[in-house]
Amino acid sequence: MSKCSSIFLSVSLTDSSSLVSKQIVFDVLTKDELKGIISNSIQEVINKNSVKEMKEEELLSREETSNLLKINLSTLWRWTKDGKVSAYGIGNRIFYKKDELLKSLIKIN
Repeated sequence: MSKCSSIFLSVSLTDSSSLVSKQIVFDVLTKDELKGIISNSIQEVINKNSVKEMKEEELLSREETSNLLKINLSTLWRWTKDGKVSAYGIGNRIFYKKDELLKSLIKIN
């Protein structure tokens, strides 16, 4: 294995909240070690962001939404028409985002 004597690596990673810039100095690493460090770092960022996005994008059908909120389908239709909840369509199918439904609930004292 060939050794890299000194490598200066500047990394800029973006997540949903900010831009992170770090400068890392590697001394006497093999190419495989360097490749492993970079690969692991990239995989961590991908996994962290993927899980967050998947949770936010959970779509529910009209029936699933009415069951979640324990309401009738006609009430769901009226709430959608009145703008209390937002609906999304694909073709002739209607979906609701679960996180938006939960956020639309208001606290009653």
